[in-house]
Amino acid sequence: MDITLLMQAITISVICYLGALSTPWLLGLTGGWYTITRPLVSGMIVGLILGDMKQGIMMGVAIQTVYIAMVTPGGQMPADLNFVAFPAIALAMLSNTSTEVAVTLATTIGILGTIVFNMYQVINSFWNHRAVAAIREGDYKKFRMNAIFGPQLVNFISRFVPSFLVLYFGSGFAKTMLDSMPQYLIDVMSYLGGVLPAIGIAMLLTAVVKENSLFLFFLLGFVCIVFLELNMIALTIVAAVIAYLYFNGLNKNSSVSSAGVVIGEEDEEEF
Repeated sequence: MDITLLMQAITISVICYLGALSTPWLLGLTGGWYTITRPLVSGMIVGLILGDMKQGIMMGVAIQTVYIAMVTPGGQMPADLNFVAFPAIALAMLSNTSTEVAVTLATTIGILGTIVFNMYQVINSFWNHRAVAAIREGDYKKFRMNAIFGPQLVNFISRFVPSFLVLYFGSGFAKTMLDSMPQYLIDVMSYLGGVLPAIGIAMLLTAVVKENSLFLFFLLGFVCIVFLELNMIALTIVAAVIAYLYFNGLNKNSSVSSAGVVIGEEDEEEF
């Protein structure tokens, strides 16, 4: 038994539970779902646990771009970001795979994770009926058991067990499976992994950008990074200056237009 891998699998699986959508212990959704379950953050955490923080952050950044515009309306998820954030990144690191393949692997595991989440929701209906009955009976202790501890036990099992099994028993299997794959299949996974982040960025731009002309700023930032090779600090300064000039110009145009309207009204009154 590999004690190091055992402890790593247990630690990552516990954090996977703490970051789940229905786990309240880390300041509700604020510290869990909206903080440590973001792949950028979880990549750093997983990398720290596995002893390679740089690689974890790199994988987290690549995977984060895929899900940067993902929303969960009514708790319904197109992919389970929690399984993407922890077992998927950890499995990719333990398998020593490339970042592109890790993105494809994470996407697959995320989709499969929705099955676990939906099963968890179905099982929770059992606790819900019992909690309603406890309210009618006025039994606070029974209500607390069925409204908090029962669902969280199911939540812990549905998060910890799959994550632990994948990490402890699946790392060697995943590495063997990747080594046995033909090269063309790995190439296809790499190409898909390179395209998926672009789709995530496109979804975010579609949601944020309201005027087509604003895409010019995105293209300018792309040129600054790729061709001018500016670092993020320099790009942030350039973006701040351009944003100031742009909005200052908009305000001046608005003031001129308003002044024109006022003058026109005064002339009409004098006439």
